[in-house]
Amino acid sequence: MVVRKFGWAALLIAGLMLSGCGSSDGGASADGGPEAAISQFLAAVKNGDDKQAALLLTDLARQKTTEMEIVVAPPGSETASYKVLESEIEGEAAQVGTDWTDLDGDGRPRTDRVVWMLKKQGSEWRISGMATRVFPDMPPVILNFEDPEDMMRKQQAAEEEIARRLGEQGAMTAENPESAAVPDATVR
Repeated sequence: MVVRKFGWAALLIAGLMLSGCGSSDGGASADGGPEAAISQFLAAVKNGDDKQAALLLTDLARQKTTEMEIVVAPPGSETASYKVLESEIEGEAAQVGTDWTDLDGDGRPRTDRVVWMLKKQGSEWRISGMATRVFPDMPPVILNFEDPEDMMRKQQAAEEEIARRLGEQGAMTAENPESAAVPDATVR
């Protein structure tokens, strides 16, 4: 079995694989509102608990990602932290903003802003997707966890854009090393 992994803003970066999530609190009840569901999900991700994180997805998202052997989160990380920001609820749908901070490849803190899409499922809120900006000069990438085929197409497109930008950066470095800029998207 091959399991693919997504990392938040780096989710669409070369070498992307859909990865595991985790939680230490053992339960999957997210009846405290959309913010509570996201907090539980991110705690699960931080702790590397794939099963707990999957329980916080909508039934359809869990079914579709399981069928494709996808877990929609980066690997657990002891150095990660997160902050739940504002939320917006419209009937049976909600969006919750978060900041996820972890160390980049050089050991420096990097914060990715993610907006989570949730749906009311019975009396509980469940995660159906996310949006994040991979490049500052492009619109956010919206991933619908209930449509993994679309996620894979968006991953491929982002990998191609990253390769293009890295190619341009390499050319700039060769021509003028002082003017080369590192792309905003960091490979994790």
